[in-house]
Amino acid sequence: MKSFLNPEEPAKQEEAAADISPGARLVPRITIQAFCEHSQTAQLVESAVHDRRMSKVALTTHNGGIDGAVETYKTNPTPNLIIVETSLPPEEVPQALGRLADVCDATTRVIVLGHVNDVLLYRELIRSGISEYIVLPATAQIIVNSITDLFAGEGAAAIGRTIGFVSAKGGAGGSTVAHNVAWAIATGLRQDCLILDMDLGFGTAGLNFNQDPPHGIADALLANQKVDQTMLDRLMSKAANHINLLTAPATLDRTWDFEEREFEQIVEICQKSMPVIILDIPHSWNAWVRHTLSTIDEVVIVAEPDLANLRNAKNLADTIKALRPTEKAPNLVINKQGIARRPEISAAEFAASVECTLIGQIGFDAALFGTAANNGQMIAEVSASNKVNDVYRNIGMQVTGRQVAHGAGKAAGLMKLPSFLRKRA
Repeated sequence: MKSFLNPEEPAKQEEAAADISPGARLVPRITIQAFCEHSQTAQLVESAVHDRRMSKVALTTHNGGIDGAVETYKTNPTPNLIIVETSLPPEEVPQALGRLADVCDATTRVIVLGHVNDVLLYRELIRSGISEYIVLPATAQIIVNSITDLFAGEGAAAIGRTIGFVSAKGGAGGSTVAHNVAWAIATGLRQDCLILDMDLGFGTAGLNFNQDPPHGIADALLANQKVDQTMLDRLMSKAANHINLLTAPATLDRTWDFEEREFEQIVEICQKSMPVIILDIPHSWNAWVRHTLSTIDEVVIVAEPDLANLRNAKNLADTIKALRPTEKAPNLVINKQGIARRPEISAAEFAASVECTLIGQIGFDAALFGTAANNGQMIAEVSASNKVNDVYRNIGMQVTGRQVAHGAGKAAGLMKLPSFLRKRA
């Protein structure tokens, strides 16, 4: 097709964006009460709250099955969701649930956990208004998936994928890796990316992209409950094609102390409009950092190959795994390899010790990275042919679900590591 203004030149059209894995949708802030007949079932339901999608849910378990629920709701209001276990024969289940319906609010949803795999029973329960029938034994993931499907809404649009980069030690380069990976995703996969600079006192997203916007993420946080999509769109600054920023003020005229869920609303609003959200998480440890790491889709630990980074990365990895028991382990990027005359731990030994998947190794190049930092440019802008750009692209492919990460594997020996790390490896 010819350009209207210049018929000799073909119109330049950008290629379609590549498909990426969407983010996991969190269950909204609801109340769930479960009535179980067996202790094993109660433990199963309680284990579901460890899934990060259930981070906002208030769940309590009770004994008594359907009869216990009926007695409870004769004098108490019903929650958003009731989960009941029943061991009744199939022909008696509908009548028992009818008694429960008589004491429930019309908006309350019910999931039944049964011990009989009967398709006719399933169809009858669904027709009668039961939200879901799950046959035991089941897994916590099956229960969480059912709850998510109920409260996400039919035909709900996919939400953006959240990827957090955190340094194992100050100066390890987590921000530089995060920003360059965002650039690789934006240019390589042609996906819109939003970088949230969460280091409000010392953040470098504005510097690294040569931007000095008058507003940023601090304005959204200080707006409290007034923040919405329109406000965030106004506060964002465009750094390049497909790249937007919510920059940190990088000022010390006040302290930047936040509650555990302070960033939660902002991230969720961003997920509705951006397919990829890169969280540049500061190297600190407090309630909101811990909560953020527990709820996002991907965590990438950036570390230098030395002992202090190894210790911190191990502590980070173990804590994140405990916070996200149903999720895969964090990813690992080894940064600043090959500094002259510095003894280094090999990438394979490092990854084996922290028990994380190694998805990138970045060599130290003082001239290249120094020039990029001083010019407010990405590495690809300073040296498009440099091989480090392939590493950033590979990391971007893996954290967006376009490519399966391959583990670094166990090292043949960890004899050079301290004994306390060898035991934990």
